[in-house]
Amino acid sequence: MECPHVAENVKVTPNNDKPFQLSPFCSVCKDGKNVWVCLTCGSVNCGRYVNAHAKAHFEANKPLHCVTMDCDSSAVFCYMCDEFVINDTVTSDIQQIREHLQTILSSSENSTKENQECRTRRSMETRENPGKRHRGKAGSSGDDGCTDGHNKRHRSDKDLAKLKLRTSGIRNLGNTCFMNAVLQSLSNIQSFCGYIKQLPSLEHQLSKKKITTRRLKDGEDVFVVEELRKTLVALWQGNKSAISPESLFSVIWKVVPRFRGYQQQDAHEFMRYLLDRLHSELLTLLPYPNSTSPYICPKGKSTIVTAIFGGILQSEVNCLVCGMESRKHDPFLDLSLDIPTKFTAKSAHPKNGEDVCSISDCLASFTEVEELEDSELYMCSNCKRRQKSTKKFWIRRLPNVLCLHLKRFRWQSCFRMKIDTYVSFPLRGLSMGSYVLNNLHETRHSSSGSGSHYDLAAVIVHHGSG
Repeated sequence: MECPHVAENVKVTPNNDKPFQLSPFCSVCKDGKNVWVCLTCGSVNCGRYVNAHAKAHFEANKPLHCVTMDCDSSAVFCYMCDEFVINDTVTSDIQQIREHLQTILSSSENSTKENQECRTRRSMETRENPGKRHRGKAGSSGDDGCTDGHNKRHRSDKDLAKLKLRTSGIRNLGNTCFMNAVLQSLSNIQSFCGYIKQLPSLEHQLSKKKITTRRLKDGEDVFVVEELRKTLVALWQGNKSAISPESLFSVIWKVVPRFRGYQQQDAHEFMRYLLDRLHSELLTLLPYPNSTSPYICPKGKSTIVTAIFGGILQSEVNCLVCGMESRKHDPFLDLSLDIPTKFTAKSAHPKNGEDVCSISDCLASFTEVEELEDSELYMCSNCKRRQKSTKKFWIRRLPNVLCLHLKRFRWQSCFRMKIDTYVSFPLRGLSMGSYVLNNLHETRHSSSGSGSHYDLAAVIVHHGSG
């Protein structure tokens, strides 16, 4: 969401009078899990699912000190709005802090590697000369050039290096590549993955909250969010080369019967079912206490799913007889894009000099004006009858994370065929400004701002024609 408190609260940046410094531990309880830095004063404290000292810091200084950043994922959260923040200051202070965090983590990682090499050299020398011992003064360097002071710096750098994430693979349980691809993609959306991992265990709430779900034989409710939390935690622990998401898959079978069995499934369809289910469960289990927050959905109906992936689409229908215009706003979690007809005959390997379809071509086709067919005549409120009309889509509000789905299958006669057209897309800086309504307070930025540009986070590719 667009937070109105950013300009007033973001004071600590790498370039101003208050230099930004990162500590890997909470300033109160010294816990290193889920630490957040206050962007007003630079104080580092633990999150609400550890000991909640970051929130206590805000409560003691409200209404200031409300904007904080996760030192691990760089996600920004406002306690006043009770929402994740997607906008920045005019001088891009938040982005500077993110880059500074990355610099600190990168330098600490390089320092750790150098020190490991240093210790390796020392170990080799000790093995070659087992009777030799260093008897230098404290802080003096040995023959390998390593000082005690350097070791002290290494210890703090090692603590910082713990913030770096470690990864594992996901085992295929039998044609479950559609699920694995979605889980890996969602796990690399740091703000989403970090939030789900930090949730408290929901098992104790099984008897307290009731939601619409299929029952197990023992009578307990099934929670996808709890199994997803366990899966993401195991995925990022890094102590296994691969994990088996059997418990999550078992729960998916129970709540979405269409995914039962081991046949191939559509990854996009699975992602939509998964996100919809997470949204409905979190609404029931973790209701937002702040009823004044400017949510994407109606107030009190927002979760981390809609806060990150949710946007608003505006459709405009114009009567071709009287010119009457009708507008409708619909929330979306992703946009399904057709490949323009002029590119559908293209191959997956374009030849030199051949026109290549780009993701911008697909977006332009999605938002261009189209005349509705006779079977879709518009009921004009002015003419009081169905009339020929045109329809156009605009994006009224861009989401924090934009999901685009390419429609690669179409029906021809009585069989389905796949469109193998090569579609190019930028790794960084996909501009969405041309498809967004400008000068609206709920849009992320104007078309000229950096808020309408997206960097690629994940891609799910379907191989084969089945």
